[in-house]
Amino acid sequence: MRTITEARLASVLSGLPGVPRVVAGGNFATPMRLLAVLDRTVEAYRLFMLNAQHGIPDRDGVVLETPFVGAGMRGKAGLRYFPSRLSLVPTMFAQTLPVDVVLVQTSVPVDGTVSLGTEVNILPAAIEAARARGGLVIAQLNPRMPYTYGDAVLATAELDYAIEAEEPLPSPVPRPVGAVSRSIGERVAGLVPDAATLQLGIGAVPDAVLAALTAHRGLAVWSEMFSDGVLALDEAGALNPEIPVTASFVFGSPRLYAWVDRNPRVRLLRTEKTNDPGLIARQRALVSVNGALEVDLFAQANASRVRGAIYSGFGGQTDFVVGALHSPGGKAIIALPSWHPKADTSTIVPRLAGPVTSFQHSYIVSEQGTAAIWGHDAADQAQQILDQVAHPDARAELRTAGRLLGFPLT
Repeated sequence: MRTITEARLASVLSGLPGVPRVVAGGNFATPMRLLAVLDRTVEAYRLFMLNAQHGIPDRDGVVLETPFVGAGMRGKAGLRYFPSRLSLVPTMFAQTLPVDVVLVQTSVPVDGTVSLGTEVNILPAAIEAARARGGLVIAQLNPRMPYTYGDAVLATAELDYAIEAEEPLPSPVPRPVGAVSRSIGERVAGLVPDAATLQLGIGAVPDAVLAALTAHRGLAVWSEMFSDGVLALDEAGALNPEIPVTASFVFGSPRLYAWVDRNPRVRLLRTEKTNDPGLIARQRALVSVNGALEVDLFAQANASRVRGAIYSGFGGQTDFVVGALHSPGGKAIIALPSWHPKADTSTIVPRLAGPVTSFQHSYIVSEQGTAAIWGHDAADQAQQILDQVAHPDARAELRTAGRLLGFPLT
């Protein structure tokens, strides 16, 4: 690894041939300084990111690519969306999407290594793909990036160049948990036994679930990501101290980043491991909790599209639903409000109008109640979704539409 100036980096990047594909750290660990140098130096390139946030380059000459659309790419003209289970994205780098440059944000070097810190995910696979074809791997060394273990650790020899750039890490804006989310969280928590393994995302409902689990004991975490709710579980004594908290990326407060820094109880692994349904299935009583934009009477969930347009993508939902169902004592839960306040419409629909993100869940939960899905026949599933999950204002219309679909709804 050679630490160079931004001017020298621009000179290196100016020699890239053709229209290179650049994979950059996404989610909330984007190397913005590296992207800025790239964008003012290279006229045309493909930018592949996972859950890209606001502030990434967006101009003529830049082709945005992703398997999971974040706020920075959502609604952009010319966006190339690649439908894929997150666990299989690394395979695309090896087979169909060759990688020319990888831009990452890391900790500062320690004993010949750096750490990817809060964002591992698909980056190790991208680095391997780039190096296999003689591409470049460039780091933004940030002293504020925590040093995390697992697949986050890279030998400095794996990096070609680096620039030094201290930047604060983003944190979520604190929001109070509303009554609907709190009710959903309590219902979901009631489905989680002691000593279960948890997978949750970020947002009001996952935060409410975690807050309702602090009295549990012996819990473990095997998740795509985690936030401050996991730290709260640890402080409450709810986590099993003998089992490492395992995830692929972290997003939270400065206090959470301080907690994960050089914490041997936290390991961040590459996506092929955290999201492998086979490895997920080996976890004890894995309870997967995911959200959805819509659920229909066939117990199918849409977590990807709004009015036919791509909103996000599969993410890890498909991986964890399958893995949880095969975990001994595991459960796959979809949790969502029964009513969408902004759209002023029911989140329970007769039949999804677009592609299905996931199906065959264990439970579907709203603030109205809980529908037990797996092991029940299709008619019973639909009746439970109608009676237990749907908003009362939507039930009459759903009942009529459901009968037209062939369900003997009462």
